[in-house]
Amino acid sequence: MNFERKNLSNDQLLDLYRKLLKPRLVEEKMLILIRQGKVSKWFSGIGQEAIAVGITAAFDKDEYILPMHRNLGVFTTREIPLHRLFSQWQGKSNGFTKGRDRSFHFGTQEYKIIGMISHLGPQMGVADGIALANKLSQNGKITAVFTGEGATSEGDFHEALNVASVWDLPVLFVIENNGYGLSTPTNEQYRCENLADRGIGYGIESHVVNGNNILEVFNLITELKASMIDNPRPILLEFKTFRMRGHEEASGTKYVPQELMDIWATKDPVENYRKYLKMTMVLSDEEDDAIHAEIKKEIDADWAKVQDEPAIIADLDEELNDVYCPWEYEQIDHFDKLENIRLIDAISQGLSQSMERHSNLVIMGQDIAEYGGAFKITEGFVEKFGKERVRNTPICESVIVSAANGLSINGHKAVVEMQFADFVSTGFNPIVNLLAKQHYRWCEKSDVVVRMPCGGGTQAGPFHSQTNEAWFTKTPGLKVVYPAFPYDAKGLLATAINDPNPVMFFEHKQLYRSVYQDVPKDYYTLPFGKASLLKEGKNVTIISFGVGVHWALETLKNNPEISADLLDLRTLQPLDWEAIYTSVKKTSRVIILQEDTLFGGIASDISSMIMENCFEYLDAPVRRVGSLESAIPFMKSLEDQYLPKERFEKELKELLEY
Repeated sequence: MNFERKNLSNDQLLDLYRKLLKPRLVEEKMLILIRQGKVSKWFSGIGQEAIAVGITAAFDKDEYILPMHRNLGVFTTREIPLHRLFSQWQGKSNGFTKGRDRSFHFGTQEYKIIGMISHLGPQMGVADGIALANKLSQNGKITAVFTGEGATSEGDFHEALNVASVWDLPVLFVIENNGYGLSTPTNEQYRCENLADRGIGYGIESHVVNGNNILEVFNLITELKASMIDNPRPILLEFKTFRMRGHEEASGTKYVPQELMDIWATKDPVENYRKYLKMTMVLSDEEDDAIHAEIKKEIDADWAKVQDEPAIIADLDEELNDVYCPWEYEQIDHFDKLENIRLIDAISQGLSQSMERHSNLVIMGQDIAEYGGAFKITEGFVEKFGKERVRNTPICESVIVSAANGLSINGHKAVVEMQFADFVSTGFNPIVNLLAKQHYRWCEKSDVVVRMPCGGGTQAGPFHSQTNEAWFTKTPGLKVVYPAFPYDAKGLLATAINDPNPVMFFEHKQLYRSVYQDVPKDYYTLPFGKASLLKEGKNVTIISFGVGVHWALETLKNNPEISADLLDLRTLQPLDWEAIYTSVKKTSRVIILQEDTLFGGIASDISSMIMENCFEYLDAPVRRVGSLESAIPFMKSLEDQYLPKERFEKELKELLEY
């Protein structure tokens, strides 16, 4: 192996050796412990340490790195105390996830390391968002994100490269090509000669690098980093390397031909670098022994320290309190200047005034810049706030949601517009597995609002008409808002943007231009978890949200003899259980109206909770009314049959006669 020291001093060469040796010795300790049953699972990086160490050593300590599950060298080179890593792997409280996630599935702002989730693809989108925040801040920092050759088949990889290219983001995309995705060899993963060649299609500079040569890695990254500061851009790096252990220890390596193992054993990054240092008289046998002894002593001392740490004791309050990032709601009232506006105007105002209030807020979505969005909600925003903060995106919902999370990690707020709520299905994974779980996993906020234009009644067919709130009310860690009136929409949107937790904000398209209301001109907020009692009566409680509220109002207008409480929930997560129970206990009858299909909708959970908590007050079974169990059709007669509007009056009267 050819090592070129270039202008590195002897001290720098030795420092790289210590950094390279440390993760190897830690791993050797872990392999002993796993055989002893003292460690439950281990993802080995033996054979490919030079990549993680070389990149991290070339980065400033305040530059973000997003490693994978066999990049121990990133963590040790960033000098995270070993006892904290051991605590993490042992599920102790001194780790980074309070025992809630394992191995390297964590992040730490202290060390500017953001670990991945098991769905590998979103990691690259998060890096895009972090890099975008760096670019907006003009701080001259770059970002590195790791992936394996297997994950380059995921759509998120291609989306992330495309977005980084289009936006000129300073990101190093690092592919560790170690020959196998678990047991699947590269010839069954892709057919191009080099994965670096994929950069050509995205207009990205790319390099193929010997991933087992620490000096080649370190020197190249040092050069590229300086170049990217002067000329911000993404770069794709394919590091040729090999994994000498199984995907994880239980997997073994029986699927690897022995001759291939023998070839790569001669390319060991630690052994070859050690030989080079000794051959060039930079490292003596005595110094090498001393370095080994020093690192092993640290490993043994820190492991012993962790053994004295008590096991985590489950605390119910702490577990539930960490699902959401703590946040103190600020009530802001402005009622002096009112104007009669539509729901769509209220949302536009709320967005605009939030952009004025939060200089770190970025809006992203398809066609939202000069065009103003599919519904013209952001029309004129580019002139007000500039294209840096009002960003057209390629059609790639998944990576944009992940990038929004990266913006949040790096000190920004993000609003993502789904052109239609139906399209969120292609961004579902990062919402439910990344945004929703992030604070619970490692106590990091996810300051993202996803706007969801939704709903039927416009003859838009199966792919532009869904109201899919139940996909997200089921997921702990998300907040779900669904206003029915302009006043609520503007105030709740302001609160959603202030809230550091991820919020799904549903906007019914049919209400955009059909509902008017007097709304304060100035900025104001409304609290989550507070239903609105629109009508008061004594015989029945009607619970609804979104367009269902207007269907209920129309039904009551046409049937003035019905005395009903009408509750507009406004937010679905959190729910105003107090208002629900208070009304049900008063009227003793309840009907829940939702536009979504009935089975598995939020009406089912509300019904169950009422039965569990108010059963003795009920004079009739709880009624649920929802859409038919089918996709939503296109033709008006079919859509009218599908939606529950006409059935609601019949169900309500039957309940009153029970």
